[in-house]
Amino acid sequence: MKRLINLFKNKFFLVTLAFLIWMIFFDKNDLFSQYEYRTQVNKLKKERDFYKAQTDQVTKELNELTSNPQQLEKFAREKYLMKKDNEDVYLIVPEKTEK
Repeated sequence: MKRLINLFKNKFFLVTLAFLIWMIFFDKNDLFSQYEYRTQVNKLKKERDFYKAQTDQVTKELNELTSNPQQLEKFAREKYLMKKDNEDVYLIVPEKTEK
């Protein structure tokens, strides 16, 4: 007990303790802010990976469309419902089931 009291009388210990408390709770870069920054960085990295994968997929599809006329025709028919003059297009939409 006496050792603990002597420890709190030591000015170097008190200054170090005050500095640690300041850095942990009151500084603009405190532990809570660092945690929030780290979670935000992780979220942004996931978004970056998602968009990079999407970009790669779209680039692959674009290369296929520009190099293959049959693929271009299939894409136009499926995505934009284009048709030839002597054809009729029927769009079948499945009904949504309610739970």
